[in-house]
Amino acid sequence: MSERLALLLLLLAPLPPAAGQTLRATTSLVLVSVSVTDQRGATVNGLDRTNFTVFEDKLPQRIVAFSAEDAPCSVGLILDASGSMQDRLAAAKAALRAFLANANLEDEAFLLTVSSYPQVSSGFTRDLGTLAGVLPFTQASGSTALIDTIFAGLGRMQSATHSRRALLIISDGMDNHSRHSRTELLRFVMEADVPIYTIAVDAHVRSKKAIELTEERRGLALLQDLSERTGGLHFVISDGGDADRVVAQAVLALRNQYVLAYHPVERDLPGKWHSIYVKLNVAHTNVSARSGYYSR
Repeated sequence: MSERLALLLLLLAPLPPAAGQTLRATTSLVLVSVSVTDQRGATVNGLDRTNFTVFEDKLPQRIVAFSAEDAPCSVGLILDASGSMQDRLAAAKAALRAFLANANLEDEAFLLTVSSYPQVSSGFTRDLGTLAGVLPFTQASGSTALIDTIFAGLGRMQSATHSRRALLIISDGMDNHSRHSRTELLRFVMEADVPIYTIAVDAHVRSKKAIELTEERRGLALLQDLSERTGGLHFVISDGGDADRVVAQAVLALRNQYVLAYHPVERDLPGKWHSIYVKLNVAHTNVSARSGYYSR
């Protein structure tokens, strides 16, 4: 959390009770990270709270705190190195190298690779050069436990240092070896409240069977769904030449998010889904924010 937002939240906190009084805290605070891009995919900076309207369950909410500062990030990197990535791994590695080259000194990241099961290449570190050093030894092999690896990555985000957090997944989106299901994953990502940025690698290989093309489309749809639900962004690259441009956009969007805070109406139904919609009064822009949350 930025210093400015932390100060705002401190000012919004209730005063301590006088002697002999009991303080009952009944107000919760919802934080919504928002990325804004133009029609070319470039990040839009310089907006303020008057540009945004937040709706929860279709009802407008009063924004009580707002932040638009660049801040260091904690990023979980997930690189798909399973057998299905044989023709795509070079492009996937190029995208990961581009991310590491664009990261700031205060950023931290870990790296998991996808194969028949989640493999830990590195825990959280600010020495991102060590992550790049893993790539020459990473080969495409094994079945694909992508969903299980995403579960593992979200679990590791709990030990992140920075309040600004995200997962970056570089994959074709296909899965054939996970214990967890797609439905379980989509529920879990909403509970985790971590924006997921996805880079889909499209190999454009011809002469594929219909069933293979169907599985590819399902994989690409899963990656896009994860990003749209969590407030991240979804990109597609076809070869290593796309990597620098796409990753530069992803890094700028991640580092320059707007954070909106509001107090929702109190409810006594833990586990209920509440939809969130963020509207912007600036033309020709796209807004990415999580689609909702489960009350606790």
